[in-house]
Amino acid sequence: MERRKVDILCVQETRWKGSKARSIGAGFKLFYYGVDSKRNGVGVVLKEEFVRNVLEVKRVSDRVMSLKLEIEGVMLNVVSGYAPQVGCELEEKERFWSELDEVMESIPTGERVVIGADFNGHVGEGNRGDEEVMGKFGVKERNLEGQMVVDFAKRMYMGVVDTYFQKREEHRVTYKSGGRRTQVDYILCRRGNLKEITVE
Repeated sequence: MERRKVDILCVQETRWKGSKARSIGAGFKLFYYGVDSKRNGVGVVLKEEFVRNVLEVKRVSDRVMSLKLEIEGVMLNVVSGYAPQVGCELEEKERFWSELDEVMESIPTGERVVIGADFNGHVGEGNRGDEEVMGKFGVKERNLEGQMVVDFAKRMYMGVVDTYFQKREEHRVTYKSGGRRTQVDYILCRRGNLKEITVE
């Protein structure tokens, strides 16, 4: 975060049990929620100077949480999400999307929203038919979980920010192993705010 000059960062799979906020050094504070020290857990890391701007913290589950901040008179909602992996039961996946829908529906329309999440899916390269919610610079082919991301973006009038920017592969790929490469972490933003979001 220091090297890339990031002020707010969503983190997933923290595996920390509890519902707390704690300083993690170097001028950053972590707000997190988890129910099991072996799986899941979500959090949002803030630069210390923004901690006093936090108005509300909603810890919905060990897969969804949000922070509301007021920065220079602007209400900003930061949502951290961690979708179930490909092999998980459909019921667990539906519960995650239902929780995320509820969080989004509780945020007034005039407020800004950014979701930083590990959606465990691929929205894929290209955007034919989905130009209103994504760019064409995704990775791999779309899978079922990626389609759920696109459907959510359409429902919530959001854009999959990462796909609008042509970046070097090492900046697009979020996981590499055994010659495989994937992009499963995405940033979503209300489409009216897209021009105001900068993505490294």
